[in-house]
Amino acid sequence: MPIQTSRRTLFGAAAGLGLAGHARAQTPAWPNQPVRIVVPFTPGGSNDNFARPVAEALQTALGKPVVIENRPGAAGSIGAAFVANAPADGHTLLLVSSSFATSSTIRRTSFDAIESFDAIAQLCTAPMVVVTKPNSPFRTMDQLVSHARANPGSLLYGMAGLGGVGHFAMEAFNLASHLQMEAIPYAGIAPAQADLVSGRIDFLMTTIASVRGLVEAGTVPVIAVTTAERMPSMPQVPTIRESTGINFEVTVWWGILGPRGVPVPVQQRLNAEINKAVVAPSYQHFLSAEGAMPAPLPIDGFRQALRDDILRWREVARAARISVT
Repeated sequence: MPIQTSRRTLFGAAAGLGLAGHARAQTPAWPNQPVRIVVPFTPGGSNDNFARPVAEALQTALGKPVVIENRPGAAGSIGAAFVANAPADGHTLLLVSSSFATSSTIRRTSFDAIESFDAIAQLCTAPMVVVTKPNSPFRTMDQLVSHARANPGSLLYGMAGLGGVGHFAMEAFNLASHLQMEAIPYAGIAPAQADLVSGRIDFLMTTIASVRGLVEAGTVPVIAVTTAERMPSMPQVPTIRESTGINFEVTVWWGILGPRGVPVPVQQRLNAEINKAVVAPSYQHFLSAEGAMPAPLPIDGFRQALRDDILRWREVARAARISVT
């Protein structure tokens, strides 16, 4: 009897070891190859700029190369589709911003912005600002709105491309204010800046980083910020709600996604390491120069924030009748 019991015990232990070995074989250590962060835009933009210091921090933390791969085109859809179809093993990630949420509402894509991705980590957020042309008669957002209300169709604003967050933010403002100011689309922010400086358009609603040089040179004035609170770096500039009483708020965000199905332990490790990276003093200093602030979130928090943002912009597209392309 004791011998039989020992045999059962030995057999059970051996079976357990076999199962454990099988589990290890099925779940290889991560990362076991270089990790790539796909930026769906050309080098030099905010997505690319915000991704590179995070890639360096991840490389140090993970002990494997972490590389940036730029895959621009179709307002970010080409890079997003590539990642949506990549193996969900944690070795291919996607750096996106609020424009991912806006453009996905009006473009036919091979992926679903909510269902095709896992939310991994939010990096940072930034306000948008309203800047007017030089020598503008509007010193406050309230003055600009009052003129637009009294003179429908008289004010022109620029936007850097159809479907971007600048486009959607102004459409949301038109809805909230019951105004219809006229949009002038540009291929990018640079030609929009040029026309603002020359006085061909009246104002821009854009990120601080996009117009920092013009603002610091005193070429164009900032008359409002789009966040709920005034910015610590520009305490003299009121919010739109404060200046006009209009219930309007927009914050731009940047974050990292993976293809749907990334193993939960890998998601958790990435989230923890990225959250450490974005609160490091060196990254905070870098973000401050770009007019942004670190905004780490747990996975569940970023997942919900991403979903809410996409649904918000889908409603704006419906209400403003922004056509699908």
